[in-house]
Amino acid sequence: MKNAKHAKTSKTKKRWVAGVTTDSTHPQSGLFTKSADAIARGLASKRVSPKGPASGMRMLTYFINRGGKNLSATRRTELERAKKLLSKKIQAQKKSSARKAA
Repeated sequence: MKNAKHAKTSKTKKRWVAGVTTDSTHPQSGLFTKSADAIARGLASKRVSPKGPASGMRMLTYFINRGGKNLSATRRTELERAKKLLSKKIQAQKKSSARKAA
């Protein structure tokens, strides 16, 4: 009986990601439909992510979470590839700023 009750509540549960709004980043229209290279380059730019590429990474993760099961396997793969590229850019930025500080 406990499992039946749990199954009922999980179907009606709202997703947190649907209620999130932000104005801190401004990606160009259609950015997430492009190649992984273009997505990573766009999200790392100061125009889109004024606070740096880590902000772009959060936006990309949010977009993947928001898409959920509605993302096709090929689109999800391309977005995950963009995350890896963006992660490399973030690591390179950290290394260069560490060298400047030393």
